[in-house]
Amino acid sequence: MNLIKSTSTFSIFVLLSRVLGYVRDFFIAIYLGSGPLADAFFVAFRIPNTFRRLFSEGTFNAAFVPSYSSELIKGKKNANSFANTIFNLLFLVLFFTILIIEIFMPSFIKIIAPGFSNDPEKLNIAINLTRITFPFLFFISLASFFSAILNSHNKFAAAAAAPIILNILLIICLLFSDDYNNNLVYYLSYTVSIAGLIQFIFLSIFVKKYFKIDISFKFKINEKVKIFFSKLLPSIFSSGVTQINILVGTIIASYQASAVSYLYYADRIYQINLAIAGIAIGTVILPNLSRHIKKNDHFKTIELQNKALELSLFLSFPATLALIVGSEQITSSLFGYGSFDQQSVYNSAKALFYFSFGLPAFSLIKIFSTFLFARNDTKTPFKYSVISVILNILISLIFFSKVGFIIIPIATTISSWFNGIILLIFVINKNYFKLSTNFPEQMLKIIFSNIIAISIFYFLLNFLSSNLDYGNSLKFLYIILIVLFTFISYVGVSIIIKAFKISDINLKY
Repeated sequence: MNLIKSTSTFSIFVLLSRVLGYVRDFFIAIYLGSGPLADAFFVAFRIPNTFRRLFSEGTFNAAFVPSYSSELIKGKKNANSFANTIFNLLFLVLFFTILIIEIFMPSFIKIIAPGFSNDPEKLNIAINLTRITFPFLFFISLASFFSAILNSHNKFAAAAAAPIILNILLIICLLFSDDYNNNLVYYLSYTVSIAGLIQFIFLSIFVKKYFKIDISFKFKINEKVKIFFSKLLPSIFSSGVTQINILVGTIIASYQASAVSYLYYADRIYQINLAIAGIAIGTVILPNLSRHIKKNDHFKTIELQNKALELSLFLSFPATLALIVGSEQITSSLFGYGSFDQQSVYNSAKALFYFSFGLPAFSLIKIFSTFLFARNDTKTPFKYSVISVILNILISLIFFSKVGFIIIPIATTISSWFNGIILLIFVINKNYFKLSTNFPEQMLKIIFSNIIAISIFYFLLNFLSSNLDYGNSLKFLYIILIVLFTFISYVGVSIIIKAFKISDINLKY
């Protein structure tokens, strides 16, 4: 496997999906802003979408890929039998889980958004919308199963491209809707579930070459299947800890008007980089890292781990600095139109500012967790993730009444750095990972490249400040040009001082 090429392939489709996701949220910001309807829709959308992220963004892979890869070594028949048992069990569990939640949706929403109980109208809208969007979870979870099979065969493009379908359909819904009042949120909610079904069909076409579906509920739960499911829940929790922390934040934020919307828009911006610097790299390295470990190839294991860590930091550092320095200009340029007023921009930018400090940690959690998942260890990341979530909840609850919604990104950042650091300490102490001899030198080069790049970015923000004012309709174009010029400068400087080596593109890991 070529790490940079595979990551690039995955990242292109993920980036396209995130860009289309931004376009989707751009129109939602214009038509819904950050009012009660927006809050209700974001809760209805956040719940199944969080589960989508938990299942599809490398989390299901963490439990499935190592087990499935072991069966592949024994032969395709063994692998197919194992995969079919997992598929049928997932089908049953998901079906009955969704059915139960649909029945008890009012109670479910009061748990997920307890603050809505003070506003009966907002609560009822959230209940209705979530009932409509929840079937999305069924289809997208099974689609994630197909993605895991494709990834096991080092096929990443189709799985990475599938989420594009959701964003395209939602954009079409927003553009062609003739009613931008209360009915719009219902149209969007129906579109979410329809998109889940289409993604399922889309991936089922690509997976046919490697897996034949055999729907049968007469299956045998052997030891291998039991081991898989014993790993699945810890892997979902540990690999998706950032998403769980954000969901916890949404629950707490529901007590403050419009806070759910502010956090949602801030989350959308930094997720673009996280998708590449953490999720893409973690997903791409897992199959080969698992194989190197099973073959006891210590040299290739350490080499791949170091390159993954280096690439993650190379990508996350400039985004972190840019979001810290230009959080308000970026938020205004991306969402500051129509119903999304200056107060909404200011509050979302504040959330983004504090989320930004945690961006490298969010990526490192993905990378270090993958090091353990490749060794079939999902319990250790799970244990540390539970501590991280508890820490996040405690900080949020203690300070929410004093600070308001802004404590949520602060708590998420603090708990994520705690999680990332203890994972690093653990993998080093267990001799699962060690830094290469040239890592400190590479880090100094990356830091130098970042200093140059952020200086250019800061200068351009000030030089073009009038073009980035809230009232400037072309501010989106200016921020894109600034970001592109800064990124090109960053890559250029990195190549010159060899913080990034072009020769690495052709290296096999």
